[in-house]
Amino acid sequence: MISFRGDAHKIFLKLKKNARKDRTFTHLKEMEEVRSIQSFYEGIDSQTLKIIYYRMLKEQNGSGIIPILITAIPWFLFLFSTQIQKFLFGRGYLYLILFTIIYFFLLFFTVILHFREKAWASFHIQMICDILEERKKVGK
Repeated sequence: MISFRGDAHKIFLKLKKNARKDRTFTHLKEMEEVRSIQSFYEGIDSQTLKIIYYRMLKEQNGSGIIPILITAIPWFLFLFSTQIQKFLFGRGYLYLILFTIIYFFLLFFTVILHFREKAWASFHIQMICDILEERKKVGK
């Protein structure tokens, strides 16, 4: 069955399905990926982790090239609209249809890519914060 609830719900369903096998979920690749990232960060000293944290914040809060392109391309097309119309309509509607399909295809996938990058940055930031907080409690 197709679900539009997102990746978090898909992971929940996978965990629920595999709960009888192993409650640590060591056999699931999604959990193994998280454990390997956590293990990597735990092997880094606190001062370096703070620097990594700051860099991750920059990446998360930076606008990035994708939103700039998404907003700049329509203005660019508007600026040269007369020339573009002559080119696209001058040879029939085939170029217009092809251009529209390519443009929306690129737009769709770059927006998805942008938000996936932001989600991964949030993931790493939260993991680093948790490790630093745990070290602070322990006194390392």
